[in-house]
Amino acid sequence: SDASIQEVLEPLNLDFSSPLEKSFLFHLYGVILRESADASMVRKHVVQLLELSHQSSSDREGISLAIGITSSSHLEQVWGRLEHLGRTRFLRSAPLPLESQDSTLKASFLSASIMLVKALSRESSARSYKFTQIPELIQCLLVSDPGGLCSGGRPGRQPLPAISSSHLRPRLKPTVKSRILQTCLQSLYNLPPADQLLSGHQALYQKSMQALDLLLQAFISENESMDEICFLLQHTEPWLKSSKSYERKRVVQSIFLLLKYVADYVKLSEEAMPSGLGRQVGLLLLLWRDRDQLTQSHSHQCVYLFLQLLIQQKGLLTQCPTNFETKAHKDSELKFYSLVKVRTLDEHLTVAQHTQLVLTLLQGLCSHDSLNSHLASELLLTIMEDRSIKPEQVAEILQELFQKLPYIVFTSILQTTMKAVTVLGTQHTQQTVEVMLSLCPPSERQVMPLWKALATNSRLARKVITLLYMKLKLRPPRELIKVPVQAELVSLLALGTIYELLYIHEYKATVRWAFAGILLGLLTQLHYLFELDVVEGMSDYQEEALEAKALSPCRTCLEALKGLFWTTNYWEVFAHLKLLRGWELFEHLETYTEGVTLLARAMAHYDCEVKAVLGQAVIFLKSPEERDNIVAILIITEFLSGQELTQYMSRRTIDSFLNLGLNNPNPLVRAMSLKGLSSSLMQPQKVVLLRNQLTGLLDSFLKPQPQDLLGLMEILGDVLHHLGAQGIGAVSIKMAQHLLPLFEAGVRGGAIFLYGDVIYSGGKKFRQALKSHAFQALVPLLFHLADTCPEVVTKTKLTFLRCAILLKWEFRKELFSKLAWGHGPGAENDIFIYMVESNFSSYHQFLMQALAYLDSPNRRLKLTAMKFIGRCDFEMLKEDPDSMSRKFYKQFSEDVTELSQYVMIF
Repeated sequence: SDASIQEVLEPLNLDFSSPLEKSFLFHLYGVILRESADASMVRKHVVQLLELSHQSSSDREGISLAIGITSSSHLEQVWGRLEHLGRTRFLRSAPLPLESQDSTLKASFLSASIMLVKALSRESSARSYKFTQIPELIQCLLVSDPGGLCSGGRPGRQPLPAISSSHLRPRLKPTVKSRILQTCLQSLYNLPPADQLLSGHQALYQKSMQALDLLLQAFISENESMDEICFLLQHTEPWLKSSKSYERKRVVQSIFLLLKYVADYVKLSEEAMPSGLGRQVGLLLLLWRDRDQLTQSHSHQCVYLFLQLLIQQKGLLTQCPTNFETKAHKDSELKFYSLVKVRTLDEHLTVAQHTQLVLTLLQGLCSHDSLNSHLASELLLTIMEDRSIKPEQVAEILQELFQKLPYIVFTSILQTTMKAVTVLGTQHTQQTVEVMLSLCPPSERQVMPLWKALATNSRLARKVITLLYMKLKLRPPRELIKVPVQAELVSLLALGTIYELLYIHEYKATVRWAFAGILLGLLTQLHYLFELDVVEGMSDYQEEALEAKALSPCRTCLEALKGLFWTTNYWEVFAHLKLLRGWELFEHLETYTEGVTLLARAMAHYDCEVKAVLGQAVIFLKSPEERDNIVAILIITEFLSGQELTQYMSRRTIDSFLNLGLNNPNPLVRAMSLKGLSSSLMQPQKVVLLRNQLTGLLDSFLKPQPQDLLGLMEILGDVLHHLGAQGIGAVSIKMAQHLLPLFEAGVRGGAIFLYGDVIYSGGKKFRQALKSHAFQALVPLLFHLADTCPEVVTKTKLTFLRCAILLKWEFRKELFSKLAWGHGPGAENDIFIYMVESNFSSYHQFLMQALAYLDSPNRRLKLTAMKFIGRCDFEMLKEDPDSMSRKFYKQFSEDVTELSQYVMIF
């Protein structure tokens, strides 16, 4: 519309309907503005150019051409007008929904952006100019055409690669780059497989992928560092872990081309060591057995390229393998193992990178793809076996593994993983144990597979138990402990773990090896908890409760103490205390020392780890801790009475540490030390005196009406205890004979209990005679299991079991279970069966003894005898080879048959 312009153009006779001549006009327009010295006129005409119609592509290209030419001389004026336009027009329209945007405006904007950037990149003076609208420009591009950001639809029109490679200032911020990468990668990698695209779209797809490669290279050119590589590649992770093969194939190809470009053309600026590099290497390693051969090949090469770049940074390029693409798959597989085993990765990765690599492999264990998870487990095991894990890595690795354990799908993967844990524990035992203690409360048991893995190696298992024992001994004074106690004490975690490990088969031999240390550790731990007054949940524990509840610290300690004897097959000691209700003595500090004494007495009686426990007790007696001294002297004193300790150490040695106890500040320790020094073992002359006293006491039994039989039996029991291992010889037979008739008297409880001690007091010489006598006591003891007095029943259970142990019945442990926990007719029948099956040849003798009780004035005993006889298969005696049995059958068959019918009716 400008007359002067019309006058200039008239001689040219231009046909404005022709795109070519119209293009010439825009070119001419740009040249005229470029040559103009009037800045205000240039700004005016740039605005007019930008306000022209954008309907046709030729108009858009012409406008872009004119603007670009003008900017070569008037960069500030052109850029200022464009910035103003961006803020006012384009930014207002960009946020609108896609369907409402002007497609013509978008196309024009893209075209203008590309041409402007190209023009600026050719102008060296533009390098010093700060373009404040670049983030907004990128945002407009992201909103306007996310599907064509890299390709632009035609060759030479890739907006983002062009902008990224133009070196405009300021550089893109990481957040902007992330938006670009997320948009581009998603728009390309998520496309259907290439062979499913339309023919026209396949070519466009290829161009778009090439443009994406240029974009990545452009970003690297801006920041030539390993940090930038890791920043870019972290955006590819969703597709590296994709379940779709074609997506993995695309992303690995992109990574390979980028790394190849960097290796060939880029000199990394500094020795940057981002920890994320380890994760990238790990993700690529997990694709080394991908089902797609090309993905396999590219993933192999990517790892080696990473290695090459790491070595290149250290100036050791000659060490790096070359000619990656010609390597055969088998060769690559071999290099894969050598890459790990020769510690190549370990040598060139930082500790943080190496940790990230291992964590990535741990995540790979949970893959539902068997190839992937198997590879992850093999890699993990290889890394562990190569001793490349540092102590400072153990915590993070084990914490991640613990989180992943429930999600490992395949059993074989779990087995290989546990092998890796074994290797790790062997190399870093202390760190491994400390971390595993912190993973979760031991009672929750999710961590037990890891503890089991540490027990597959017996030497390692011993180290583990030793470390747990040492942790158990970390007992700060009460005044230094903050509440809550459970959260503060490492010893409680160790205690809970030891309790759980007692019941793990893999630790059975190790617990037996460490029995003495664990025993004294638990006994002193219980005393320590009493000192802290952590006694809640101790007395209200229900042993047979069906609902499992978390145990309190004190209860855990006591149950661990009981479990120690049960799981190491020293069940006789456990049973002895159980049937005497001795374990209940440990529930209160006031009766704690009685419990320790009773336990030590049972251990001495059943010869339970006496030598090892004695050695530990001597060490504890020298400890500065009072609780250690108390437990030690109680055990030693009982052992002196119940065992011939001179087979383990000399009297002089025993005398020295007992004299040491006499100077102990604690009065109980002093008193018990004195008691030990006065024992029959330390004072052999007492043996004769005690045996003589015993003979005089026995004469009291022969009197027609002996006075205070209960007191007499109590004294006899004390004498037996003081003689201990010395025994009483032939007198034991005489005592047993005197006691058996008292089973039916008012003092039956005391007589039955003392009888249990007597049958073990004769020594080897009289053992067989005492066994014969114990056999005669079986039926009376069986019947008194139904006694009306609960105290008598309790004592009878123990003596009945002690007879069974002495006679070496086959089902002794099962018998104890029924005596301790059985109820009702079912338990009665089982006890009857254990007794008869263990003494089958003596069937008729039991019946004869039972028949004698049919005349008993005690109705309960009489009824019990009737039930016993009714249970017997009397007809079996008819065919018995023993003549006595057949004679017994003929004499009593009619009476027994009648009685059996009566019992059934009753």
